[in-house]
Amino acid sequence: MKRAILLGLVLVCAASGCSLNFIKRRLPPPTRQDDGTVLFRFEAPAARVVQVAGDWPENNWLAGQAQTGSYLVGLMEDPDQDGVWERREPLGPGRYLYKFVIDEQNWKEDPNNPVRVDDGFGGFNSVVIVD
Repeated sequence: MKRAILLGLVLVCAASGCSLNFIKRRLPPPTRQDDGTVLFRFEAPAARVVQVAGDWPENNWLAGQAQTGSYLVGLMEDPDQDGVWERREPLGPGRYLYKFVIDEQNWKEDPNNPVRVDDGFGGFNSVVIVD
């Protein structure tokens, strides 16, 4: 039934010349890279600043290490301005909780990672396991 509705929508859209911009691209969940880092990706085309917040010691949910004095812990980059923000983190083996923070106020779980746990505040933390 759902497939038939979607097919009908696609056919109507194609006949009328509309685009399917409402279908979001799916990014991979965090992945281990050849250099040993973990690559985090988050799509936020309208964001001015995106950060990855997590429970590893160097990040400490954006608190960082007290001696650094940095306010932009976990800062992600979008050098090609395609709306996909990226950051590589040197994480050792373990299980880590994380969220993305958009414009220093909106905390979001990773929509591309189905592995999550209750965050204790009515939402979820995403989970990445590094072997």
